[in-house]
Amino acid sequence: MFYGLIVRMFFFDGDRHHVPHIHVEFGEMNAVFCIEDGEILVGELPRQKVRLVQAWIELHREELLADWKLAMEGSEVFRIEPLK
Repeated sequence: MFYGLIVRMFFFDGDRHHVPHIHVEFGEMNAVFCIEDGEILVGELPRQKVRLVQAWIELHREELLADWKLAMEGSEVFRIEPLK
């Protein structure tokens, strides 16, 4: 969680979007972001929040992809440092 954004990765969640992704909540708004390019797959967030998420993905892409692999195997994922 950072700047009011809640970032989640779910176990065995590859069927619906078919690419490594994260779910992001901001208030009542939700979006799913592709880890590989930071683009929104579905949903929407305010533009400023989208940019924060995309910057965070860019900084932590390798960690996110490693966690994605663990999550798809049903293993525990590692916490990733929030954007400060």
